[in-house]
Amino acid sequence: MIICQTPFRVSFFGGGSDYPVWFKEHGGCVLSTAINKYGYIFCRHLPPFFDYKHRIVYSKIELANSTKDIVHPAVKAVFSHLDVEEGLEVHYDGDIPSQSGIGSSSSFTVGLVNAIYALRGEMTSKKDLAAQAIHIEQNLIGETVGSQDQVAAAYGGINRINFLPNGVFEVRPLIIPALRTQQLQNRMLLFFTGFSRVAETIAKSKIENFEKKKNHIFRMMKMVDEAQAILQNSSENIDSFGELLHEAWQLKRELSEKVSNSHIDKIYETGLYHGAVGGKILGAGGGGFILFFAPPEKHSAIRMALKSLVEVPIEFDYGGSQVILYNPGMTSGTGTGIHKIGKAG
Repeated sequence: MIICQTPFRVSFFGGGSDYPVWFKEHGGCVLSTAINKYGYIFCRHLPPFFDYKHRIVYSKIELANSTKDIVHPAVKAVFSHLDVEEGLEVHYDGDIPSQSGIGSSSSFTVGLVNAIYALRGEMTSKKDLAAQAIHIEQNLIGETVGSQDQVAAAYGGINRINFLPNGVFEVRPLIIPALRTQQLQNRMLLFFTGFSRVAETIAKSKIENFEKKKNHIFRMMKMVDEAQAILQNSSENIDSFGELLHEAWQLKRELSEKVSNSHIDKIYETGLYHGAVGGKILGAGGGGFILFFAPPEKHSAIRMALKSLVEVPIEFDYGGSQVILYNPGMTSGTGTGIHKIGKAG
């Protein structure tokens, strides 16, 4: 039995520039953090006593006799990519609903790849883990997704991620004083808007507008530099980070009419009215989670005004995708101990 824990993420700045259609021509960069909300993959060899080969459990239960029979696109693609021939049982549980803008789909892919390697007694680097997840999602599944979520899930931490035109990505962890990190974390409020959305539909509409909104993307990339400077300069007012978030949200809304709607706009305006400096919808937009940046003394008023929404307290995660239970012999009876092994890389 293998249990792999993989974090979700909050993206602050530069979103959109991590799509290959953009960075292969212009380069790209994002500033994001992994958070202490996770997707869990439970994976084991399936004992040979059943009339099926694979058992996949998520919101549905699949019983399949071969990889080609699997319906779940990510499981099917990962099994194919890793040439899975042995019968496997895979269970997935998440702290946060899917399709809500916190990178759960990529966390699932990263976690499943990590778990299968561990089940085989192998470890892969964080860089390779992220690169494989990107390849699986973009090339094998053919999803319209960016490249930042897979990196955040694999690495963990608060990072600047650069995307080069040749397809290479660079991860640069932000070196921030502990007090500054606490100031940032203490100003974040995360609420669920009450509905999920299909991110790919919104992503496609944004990509279609990239050429017309080129200056928007360049400005959002420039904000990565500005936000990094704010976080690394303790003499700078931390509220400037929130003001940048507000500007980024205004630009993001203009990338596609699908990014926001009257319900989201009302939530955002309510947060600002009660003391938030800025904020944004996470992920592609259209629903899911909304992040506010506000002084701690304003949090009570914001919570009261948005009491109809579910708040999710968050902290930063620095571990990335980790195997938290390693007992590959559990089903065969050859292993009696439970061992922890480290994170990828």
